[in-house]
Amino acid sequence: MHKYKITLEYDGTNYSGWQAQKNAKSIQGTLITAAQKFLEIPVEIQGAGRTDAGVHAMAQVAHLEAAKKINTENLRMGLNDNLPAGINILHVENAAPRFHARHHAVSRSYLYLIAKRRTAFGKRYVWWIKDNLDIKKMQRAIGVFSGFHDFTSFADKRIDKETSTKVNVEKVELKELDNIIAIRIAGSHFLWKMVRRIIGITAEAGRGKFTIGDIDEMLNSYSDKPAQFTAPPSGLFLESVLYDGDKLKEIKPPIYL
Repeated sequence: MHKYKITLEYDGTNYSGWQAQKNAKSIQGTLITAAQKFLEIPVEIQGAGRTDAGVHAMAQVAHLEAAKKINTENLRMGLNDNLPAGINILHVENAAPRFHARHHAVSRSYLYLIAKRRTAFGKRYVWWIKDNLDIKKMQRAIGVFSGFHDFTSFADKRIDKETSTKVNVEKVELKELDNIIAIRIAGSHFLWKMVRRIIGITAEAGRGKFTIGDIDEMLNSYSDKPAQFTAPPSGLFLESVLYDGDKLKEIKPPIYL
């Protein structure tokens, strides 16, 4: 068997998410179909992380395993020739036999884009907030989430009961870039809807609705408030997947307004 590491970008607007599902169009399922059409043999594809319905990726990582050796650039071009326009293979490289896109990842970063103005072209990729947001309050609010916390209040109730709700958020950043507010959250792993709820509460802090003390309370004891302010999936991107030796790069949103 031969294994390949694939880096891809995608527009998740019209997909049910990364994971293949019956009777639903997924990124993983579409990628498997394209690979099998091109290689004309069965393949296995596993991603570094799941993205929910409507969530995008700037650099998702997956491994492809197949009983065929092929030049990596030919594989990249062949996959792209069989993929819809909303999914694009950026890079393909040979991988070690034991490489696993998810198990060997040491960190993941997400980027969320909030638009300060209505946009005719970027609606699929931002959350437009009409209200004036206090950027300094948002920066203080997002900083509270840095470090090791129990994110029970920020996780969807439907997560596996055996999943630990304690997560180490390694880095948070908020930058104002013209009419875009770009928020990066990086960590070893994330819970279902956790990032979107952190963003929602941060936006409410920018509106003056929540203080740092309020956010501390949500982290220290269960609250249903984060669920009420879950940010829409349109503005969320899986920005990067990091492996040993990789470092986060400067924030570069896929769109500017």
